[in-house]
Amino acid sequence: MSETTAPVEVLDVPATEQEATGKELVAVMRDRARTYGMLARIFRVEADDDLVAQMRGMKFPTATGNEHVDKGYRLLFNYLSTVWEDTRLDLARDYMRTFIGHGVNGHSAAYPFESVHTSEKRLLMQEARDEVLAIYRANNLKKDESWRDCEDHIAVELEFMQVMAKRTADALLAGREDEAVEELRTQRAFVRDHLANWVPIFVHDIMQWSETDFYRGAGELLLGFVQVEGETLDDLLANEA
Repeated sequence: MSETTAPVEVLDVPATEQEATGKELVAVMRDRARTYGMLARIFRVEADDDLVAQMRGMKFPTATGNEHVDKGYRLLFNYLSTVWEDTRLDLARDYMRTFIGHGVNGHSAAYPFESVHTSEKRLLMQEARDEVLAIYRANNLKKDESWRDCEDHIAVELEFMQVMAKRTADALLAGREDEAVEELRTQRAFVRDHLANWVPIFVHDIMQWSETDFYRGAGELLLGFVQVEGETLDDLLANEA
C-alpha cells in the first residue's frame, strides 16, 4: 500500500512529563504498526527463509491477557522451535492448501478476502471490496502496483491499519493532536466495520484447512489482535462520540 504524503520529520528534544506521556502513546502506535506489518507479511504470500529467520529471532510474550493472542504466540513459538531444512517447503504447501485451495467456489479454502466471507454467495469483488477501496482513497492511499489481488485481501487491510498507525505516531510527534484523533477514529471504524466483521470467520476457516501450527498460530494471533485493537481504540477514544 502506497502513500501520497511524505512522513513528518521531528527533532528529538528533552521531554517534559506531559511530553513523556505523549511519547508513550507514540510508542504504542509504533508497536501497533509493527504488529500489523508482521501479520500482513504472514498472510500476503507464503513464508520464505527470511520471514522464518526473522520470526525465530522474536521474543513472544506468554501472558497478554487475550487467550487467542497467547495461544497464537505459543503455537508460533513451538513451530519455529522445530524448524528443519524442509520447513519452507512445508509452509509453502500449507499456504497453498489453506489460502488458495483447489477451486473457486468460496468453500475450498480460507480465502483471504473480506468479500468472500461477507457476501451471500461467497464471491470476490463484492460490496466489501468497494467499501475498503473508497476508504483507502479517502485517506490518500492506493494499492501497490505490483499487487494483483483485490483490495479487500487481509494483507491489504492490515497494511492500511499499519499505515494509519504510523500516521498517528507522526501526527502526535508533530503536535497535531486533532489530526491524530481523526486518524484514530478512522482506524476504530475500520476495525469495527471490516476487520472485526470477517476475521473471526476467516480464522475459523484457517483452523479447518491449515495443517501447520505456523498458520494456525498466525490465525489465532490475528483474531486476538483484532479483538485487542477494538478495545484499545475504544479506550483511546473513550471521550469521543
